[in-house]
Amino acid sequence: MVAIQDSLPPYDVQQTPTEPTDAALAAGGDRRAFERLYRAHVGRVYALCARMAADRALAEELTQDVFVRVWEKLASFRGESSFGTWIHRVAVNVVLNRLQAEKRDRKRSASSDDEDDGIAALPARPTAPGDRMDLERAIAALPPGARRVFVLHDVEGFRHEEIAEQLGITSGGSKAQLHRARLLLREALNA
Repeated sequence: MVAIQDSLPPYDVQQTPTEPTDAALAAGGDRRAFERLYRAHVGRVYALCARMAADRALAEELTQDVFVRVWEKLASFRGESSFGTWIHRVAVNVVLNRLQAEKRDRKRSASSDDEDDGIAALPARPTAPGDRMDLERAIAALPPGARRVFVLHDVEGFRHEEIAEQLGITSGGSKAQLHRARLLLREALNA
């Protein structure tokens, strides 16, 4: 497989003419067709994983997990949507499942510490005038729940109802987390 690039390349949401053919060939075991699909989508999948996980090493691992899952599930791709849309959904599910599993593990092993108390992790003021947080760092510093909702809504374009279903919360909870995320980002970027 190709190494994940340091920069996050732009992603064309238009399906290429060869994607349906490559998806069918890859489902039949054609590794070269799968590699073409991988190359076409690895940038967007990595960007999604990086924004949702806020940890580069975890994002790289999740990206690989997504493509393993895609390889396993290629036969279930029916072509009702573009391959890019389908792989995006697979990626969101892989990331959310991993993050939820890690959250359960932390709850079991931790005392009564609340994971969403990450507000204290945001710096009150930069140490020097030129030491301002960029948007990616500010997103990474958000509490996990607010970060997930922000990425799914403002970055990936999901509606609150879809986010609520994916995260197992109410749409009102999604709206509240988005509002919280935006306030924290505004504070972090204006500090």
